Amino acid sequence: MIPNILSIAGSDPSGGAGIQADIKAISANRGYAMAAITALTAQNTQGVTAVQMIGPEMVAAQIAALRADIRIHAVKIGMLGDAAIIRAVSDGLQGLDAPIVLDPVMVAKSGDRLLQADAVAALRVMLPLAAVITPNLPEAADLLDQPEATTRDGMQAQALALLALGPCAVLLKGGHLAGDDCPDLLADAGGMTWLAGTRHATRNTHGTGCTLSSALATLLGQGLPLPQAAAQAKAFVARAIAGADALRVGQGHGPTHHFHDFFKG
Repeated sequence: MIPNILSIAGSDPSGGAGIQADIKAISANRGYAMAAITALTAQNTQGVTAVQMIGPEMVAAQIAALRADIRIHAVKIGMLGDAAIIRAVSDGLQGLDAPIVLDPVMVAKSGDRLLQADAVAALRVMLPLAAVITPNLPEAADLLDQPEATTRDGMQAQALALLALGPCAVLLKGGHLAGDDCPDLLADAGGMTWLAGTRHATRNTHGTGCTLSSALATLLGQGLPLPQAAAQAKAFVARAIAGADALRVGQGHGPTHHFHDFFKG
């Protein structure tokens, strides 16, 4: 089965993150990609220069049009931007029988803030819709209003705190930890599992969070259980990062190579 995967996120014209990265990641993992756009950005590998939010009514209309016609097997949610859009997306997904992967996008790789502080409370209310949320350590800290975790013990404590906010599972990304390892922590009602990873020496990591969450949604849409889907999605991103230096895109944080398995070298 080729699952129909809906990405709800903002547009990145440089192609490394956002809707563009989601479509690539979904396609590379053998899903059919669909998109409801929440924001237009002017950005490149060096930063974001402008953001224009899509009206919440239009965001809701995109989701409603797809639900009226197409079976949606999984959803990935990325950049939402403001409280009104968060509420529109929450309302638009009510009753959908499909796993929802929520990537709480708050800050771009360049450091530009993409979700304003007054929308964080609305995002917390949205968390129970999610089959799994995929925050990095700064995003987890923002959601919990706590200092950023700097150890594995801290990650475990914050994963439990995030579970208490209502999602079915948490995939807490440890890429911001110091050291050569890049461990992620999968936590749900059944316990915690560490997903090991090795850090690659490259600047080309733009859109890794978008890529991971989209790959994960696609694999869940294919019917894989969460532990297997999370491990495969992490491995996909690791290969995309390892192959990223084959690309020559921009002068800042370049994109990962989503189609590394198709174009060797």
